[in-house]
This record gives sequence, C-alpha cells and structure tokens, in this order.
Amino acid sequence: MSMSALLAIVAILGVSTTSASAASGGATVTPSKAAKKKASKKQSSTGTKSSGGASAATPVPETDSADAGQPTVPGTIAKIGKNGLASAPASAPQPVQEAIWTANEIIGRPYVYGGGHASFKSRGYDCSGTVSYALHGGDLLDSPLDSGSFMKWGKAGRGSWITIFTNPGHAYVIIAGIRLDTSAADDPKGGSGPRWRPLRGSNSGFVARHPSGL
Repeated sequence: MSMSALLAIVAILGVSTTSASAASGGATVTPSKAAKKKASKKQSSTGTKSSGGASAATPVPETDSADAGQPTVPGTIAKIGKNGLASAPASAPQPVQEAIWTANEIIGRPYVYGGGHASFKSRGYDCSGTVSYALHGGDLLDSPLDSGSFMKWGKAGRGSWITIFTNPGHAYVIIAGIRLDTSAADDPKGGSGPRWRPLRGSNSGFVARHPSGL
C-alpha cells in the first residue's frame, strides 16, 4: 500500500500520524505512562531479588561460634561447679574467659613433675606447667615457664582479673576470683594435680605478678 493511500485511511479513521508512521516501520511508539510504571515496578522488583530481598533489612552480624557452649556465669566472679570445672564470668575480658575454659581441659590430670614444660600438651602437669597452660589458652603466654621465671614475668603486683603467685619452688594463679593450683593447701577437698580451688587464707611467701592490662 502506498503512503498516500495509508494517509487517506488515517484521515478517515482519525488515527495519529505517529501511530501511522509506526505501522509503516517508522518511529518507535513511546510507551504509555501505565507501561512505564509497570516496567519500573518490574525493574525495582528485579533489583530487590538480586540483592537477596534484604535491601531494607538490618544485616545480621556474623558470630564467632568457637566458644559456643562454654560455661559462663553472670557478674565478675568465676564459679567452680560440682564437676570441678569452672564457669567464666560473662563480663570478663575474652582472654580471662579463654584462660578459664582452657584450664578446664586439664582439671583432674595427675601431678607430674616437669609436666607441661617440654610441651603445653602433657599427660600430667606440675604447678607452673598448669599456670602456663591456662595463660597460653588466654593467648597471654607463648611458651611454658617455671615458677622462678614467673617471678619476673608480666607486671609486678596483683592484677584486676589474673594474679600469679609464685616463688622459686611453687606457683599458682587466681583467675576471676578462683584459684588454679596443683597444691591442696587450704582446699578441704584435697587432691593433687591441676584443680580449681578456693582462695588461700594467705599468700605470704609468694611474689604477685599479673599480665599487662589484666
């Protein structure tokens, strides 16, 4: 059909010249507002799906599950359970909690002179080997120390969370208010080897040291 004939038909039917031009393969017809709105809505929906549909949601923080299931108690003082293991204070710094939970791993092991010095892993532990194992668990000590070496370790005096009491012949540590010791002194339950025990009536004869900041 010729262009002149098509224009004649257009004039009769009242169709716009733009539509007629499109019908003849000319300019593209501009989408209607409704079509634009629909297309925009579809595009928006597609964008939401591509982002997982959580563009307006608060991101869920990642959690470290390494300590999941470890025992804790409210407050700042650790607690010795009936099974002899300790629960760390929920408000204690992470190194303190880790030291307690790590020490729980060797509670009940036998006393072995020199145990825990050639390696942190041992079938049994002596006094300073026990202290070293706990501190290593809190990432506070790189290699085991004997009781004499602990006399010069860290900072002088008592710490806020951790205090090592040491002399040339013996060492023990108080962590968050409970004592980790291989000696049964002042412990009504007795028993040798690594144990959580009540505080002693006196720490006379020992030098007090603590890790920096704790």
